Amino acid sequence: MITRRGALTGLTLLPGLFAPSLLLGQGIQERTIRWGHLNNTDHPVSFGVRKFAEVLAQKSGGKLRVREFAASQLGNEMQMQSAVRGGTQEVISASTTSLATVVKDFGLLDLPFIVANTAQAESLILGPFGRDLIQTLPERDMIGLGYWGLGFRNVTNSIRPIAKVEDFQGLKLRVIPNPVYLETFRAFKANPVPMNFAELYTALETKTVDGQENPYSVTLSNKFFEVQKYVSSTNHTYTQNIITLSKKFWDRLSEAERALIGETYAETRDFQKDQTRIAAEKALEELKTRGMQFTDVTAGELGRMRDAIKPVVERFSAEYDPAKVRLFNAELQRIQAIN
Repeated sequence: MITRRGALTGLTLLPGLFAPSLLLGQGIQERTIRWGHLNNTDHPVSFGVRKFAEVLAQKSGGKLRVREFAASQLGNEMQMQSAVRGGTQEVISASTTSLATVVKDFGLLDLPFIVANTAQAESLILGPFGRDLIQTLPERDMIGLGYWGLGFRNVTNSIRPIAKVEDFQGLKLRVIPNPVYLETFRAFKANPVPMNFAELYTALETKTVDGQENPYSVTLSNKFFEVQKYVSSTNHTYTQNIITLSKKFWDRLSEAERALIGETYAETRDFQKDQTRIAAEKALEELKTRGMQFTDVTAGELGRMRDAIKPVVERFSAEYDPAKVRLFNAELQRIQAIN
């Protein structure tokens, strides 16, 4: 579990923005903070938003209120991201994939098989590389409060079990509209289909695509078990969400309000992390109960998958800022040595 010290490390992503609220006196106004995301209300992201809202309301005496807009009520991630940058929405918790359209180097976190476990994923985003990425956001009209880990993505489909790299061949798999995801599954000889998340259930139901890849909790929450038969522990990408605030909104806040928001993130981050872990464990068991056939991919076969996509990783790494890539690779070597 991340310690209190570890949680506060996330706040160092924005040096100077947070100061102890007890030293700041008054300056807290009545505000409603609209927080959008694409997940359902039974998902760990929603649990995290509600916990954040509860703690922030307590700290502010009910003056700072978070209003959650789950399940893409405010649009898809790209639409919400645009609204946050424009100041018409206060907060979004969105994937690094969508942020990579604004700050390209966030895409390094989407490279497949860069981490083997949650400890490595945590070390990567809490270390120098993760902090460096967050600090690029203000110049893009956003403030990065910190990261929420959403767990590993795993493949499901309606055709056959996936136990080895050859089992991907010919499968039509929905992927995030992102070149890295497209090329990763092409390397596996699957047929990746880029598609917005809101269209996915219908596409699976009508057999427009054979399968998809998401954390277990997303697969359960969106009832993909109704239209999918097989689920495999491919663990190909660890998904990170960034809690991103509108800079226009942030600039209107007092120092006391900023401090309360920062403290709330520090105090609730562990809660959201625990909810992600619990949800993944429960979701997998529930998916099996609901009739999905689970394949636990062996370490040897995961190694073969990792080998298959090495050219993809090398090619895409060459497209990023060389200094960022050097820091990224140095951090990967560090965390792999200790976790």
